[in-house]
Amino acid sequence: MTSTDAIPSEFRDPRYRARRFQNWMLVGLMYSFFYMTRYNFSAIAPTLQDVFGWTKSDLGLFETLLPLVYGLSVVFNAPIADKYGGRKSFLFGAAGVVVMNLLFGGFHFMVQAPASWTAAAADGTRTMTAAAALSGGLTARGAAWMMAIAWAVNGYFQSFGALSIVKINAQWFHLRERGTFGAIFGVLIRFGLILAFSGAPLIVAFLPWYWAFWIPAAFVAVLFVLNLLFVVETPEDAGFPSRDTGDASSGTEGEQVTVLGVLRKVFASKSMWMIAIASMMIGFVRRSVVDAWFPVYFKEVHHVAKTALWYQSAAWGIAILGIAGGFAFGITSDRIYEGRRAPVVVFGFAGMALSLLMFYVSDAIGLGMPGAIASIVSLSFFVNGAHGMIGGAASMDFGGRKAAATAAGLFDGMQYLAGAVNGTAVGWITQQWGWQAWKLWPIPFALVGMAVMSSLWNVTPRGKPVH
Repeated sequence: MTSTDAIPSEFRDPRYRARRFQNWMLVGLMYSFFYMTRYNFSAIAPTLQDVFGWTKSDLGLFETLLPLVYGLSVVFNAPIADKYGGRKSFLFGAAGVVVMNLLFGGFHFMVQAPASWTAAAADGTRTMTAAAALSGGLTARGAAWMMAIAWAVNGYFQSFGALSIVKINAQWFHLRERGTFGAIFGVLIRFGLILAFSGAPLIVAFLPWYWAFWIPAAFVAVLFVLNLLFVVETPEDAGFPSRDTGDASSGTEGEQVTVLGVLRKVFASKSMWMIAIASMMIGFVRRSVVDAWFPVYFKEVHHVAKTALWYQSAAWGIAILGIAGGFAFGITSDRIYEGRRAPVVVFGFAGMALSLLMFYVSDAIGLGMPGAIASIVSLSFFVNGAHGMIGGAASMDFGGRKAAATAAGLFDGMQYLAGAVNGTAVGWITQQWGWQAWKLWPIPFALVGMAVMSSLWNVTPRGKPVH
């Protein structure tokens, strides 16, 4: 039997697929702009550093508090999304994201005069000659704390994004389609990141920095309206009969969803916890390099502006190779491994370790920007491929239609809690030992992830027998 034949005919109905496409396209676009309204800070961190006179330790506050709040919130909010539905949860989160990005941009009103710096020396180093003048006599550190707390509240609302998109799409995709959906999930992530890491710097090149928060907020507001009007939670809400998705919810269609039942299903499962640990290991790698600190590295080591061709090539390369990784991993898991996600994730972790080692060697032997970009985009291929399988496919497979959001919350939460550790650790490591140590720091986590997922090589979700 081919992979396509294993998908029940009702999932191949053209009318059904057309309605499903409309649903996930609108949900997916808003999810992408969630990413833009989360990573716009990281993308223009060097600009904010110049305006407020912040150190890398100050930047580390933001890279600690948002992932910490996000990581805790995504676990706490997940059973709520499973209980009340992904659509309502997504709309609630989107409203909060709009408000917090508008508020964050509003902090520009407290800057009476930006920090002053000397001209860059030949090695790119500069010295601050005058601190920023801020309202109320705030220091740069005080402003960093205030703004980081506000940005962490944004993280709370952001936490509804992954939960909601997984919860909604778990209703619409069969188990044997979800590896490919994991690839689509990865496309949405990388599209959001390219909007942030390429788009936000371009906005700042022509407009004041706060527009990099206000413009993305406006896009989320528009998509809020479109999702409100044109997205439905389940196939049944769109007039289609109920379908068996072939996952861990099979045989439980008549059972009532309770928060306690969802929590028991997810948190009492050994497989769930093993996948969650692997997701945490992805977080250590992902939040160390491709999703947070590489713009600061480019500025300090290679003295590359965010609008320069080298930087834009890296940002687009990260997106394109990330998308390619998502499809390579997703299609392979569906067609070769028959819906098993662990084998391709193992390969992903191995690729992460090799890419980081290549990154270290490239600077050690003086390959410059070409070597750095090749290493980072290679890392993106493996990170996005593995993350798509865990965040976009395994959470639906093992959580099932009834607990998909809670599974996604556990996996995503662990990843962002790792990111919270990175926020402080990377700032300290780079100040103490430099950027070469930064490249080696995530390698042990990739190796642990590889070992953990190897133990799940042949594991598939189990639903109740259907009689």
